[in-house]
Amino acid sequence: MTSPRTPRLSVNVNKVATIRNSRGGTVPSVVDAVSACVAAGAPGITVHPRADARHITSADVRDIASALAPLRGAVEYNIEGDPRPDLLDLIHEVRPDQVTLVPVKPGEITSQAGWPPDTPAAEVQAIVRRLQDDGIRVSLFIDPEPAAARWAAAMGANRVELYTEPFARAHALSTESGRASFQVYAEVAAVAHDLGLGINAGHDLDLSNLPLFRTLPHLDEVSIGHALVSRALFVGLDRSVREYLAALGA
Repeated sequence: MTSPRTPRLSVNVNKVATIRNSRGGTVPSVVDAVSACVAAGAPGITVHPRADARHITSADVRDIASALAPLRGAVEYNIEGDPRPDLLDLIHEVRPDQVTLVPVKPGEITSQAGWPPDTPAAEVQAIVRRLQDDGIRVSLFIDPEPAAARWAAAMGANRVELYTEPFARAHALSTESGRASFQVYAEVAAVAHDLGLGINAGHDLDLSNLPLFRTLPHLDEVSIGHALVSRALFVGLDRSVREYLAALGA
């Protein structure tokens, strides 16, 4: 099966902020990294500001919003995070193109799972509605399970983001296990599409597994940070972005 469209790439620049924060100061500049990604052709930028500000800060969120403002309509700004009050206030202030709501577990290094389908509905539905009232597209981060897709649709979300670490692990084991995992995602994508949801994906996608995953039916967007920035250490950010765009068929 092949996707009817070329999935869009949203570059997650968290790791640039991680390097900066390890030393303090302003180098490397996250805004300069955003500009380099956009110049290389990236049609999207993602940040995930965490409560401890260990990489992206509130100032970064505002600075990137200002840098991308003249490109509105051409380059999308996606803010990921748990729906804590301070982050929601910041999102309503800068009004990105998309918000991806992600559950956070205390002490986690990175996201570990999507929203459980038994997550209470009322609060999530209210948050989704408020974000949409500000003209923001809302995506919910979910595991590759039909029940999770149905839950996201019931929340009123515009899209889901499929948590792809299980696929990446399976693909690293063997071609056969990777294709078996991919089929699970394809089935969930079909369910989500039939429910009227757009489909994003992210977590541990890289140059080795994208040639298969980009063929996911109805795939709109992939968010990639760690692998892309790690590759950039050796080949440069411009080339790394272009390689990922090529891997997506752009």
